[in-house]
Amino acid sequence: MLSVFCLVLLFSAISFPSFMLMLTYPFSRKAALFWSNYITTRTDRLFFAILKMYRHFELQGDKESQKNLPEQFLVISNHQSLIDIVVYLRYFAGKKVRFVAKDSLNDVPMVGKMLRSQQHCMIPRHGSAALAMKTLKSFGERVSADSSVIPVIYPEGTRSKDGKLGKFYSAGFRRLEQTVNLPVAVCALDGGWKLSNLTRILSGFKKGSYKVKVLKVYDAPADKEQEKKILEESYELIDRQLAEWRNS
Repeated sequence: MLSVFCLVLLFSAISFPSFMLMLTYPFSRKAALFWSNYITTRTDRLFFAILKMYRHFELQGDKESQKNLPEQFLVISNHQSLIDIVVYLRYFAGKKVRFVAKDSLNDVPMVGKMLRSQQHCMIPRHGSAALAMKTLKSFGERVSADSSVIPVIYPEGTRSKDGKLGKFYSAGFRRLEQTVNLPVAVCALDGGWKLSNLTRILSGFKKGSYKVKVLKVYDAPADKEQEKKILEESYELIDRQLAEWRNS
């Protein structure tokens, strides 16, 4: 019963701003951006406050590991859940976090419109590789023009439903990094794979946690070999951190 009550509270917290976003999106991008920003800077705090109060579920973001972050950087992370977006918005609160995501999220109520209005990078799911690279390059140019933007890319390309780290693909990361030429922050998160469906949400949001941590910051790579090295080491760092969290 408490799980259902918690879900009702969560729905209530996001329902009004979500309704306003969907109402204004077709007519005013400025108004849609206002409600999108409202959701990502205010509603997300309420989201985790409700979970902590009623389900003892916490966001455990390692703030100490953020101390050596530069002003602007590109984030490489593993990917477990749609809620990863909310997690990084809270973890990097105060920064303009923008994600590389598939345009299939357009079909998710509220989420697609929020991502579009905030100009996240929406990769065509059924488009060609050339179109995907063009979309990433365009996004990278927007990032370069705005020093307040923190881009986040998931090299796995899709969510892990069982929490196991999937294969890292290099093309998207390399295209984006070559465009933005930013330091690279390797981050790990864990907890989202337990929330992949309603049954798991009802049980997972109970004395659980969503962990996130910056593992290492690399200088902007100078060539393809350095890009390859960063991606390979990122996989090892994240895999090691997941094992450490789960064995503790």
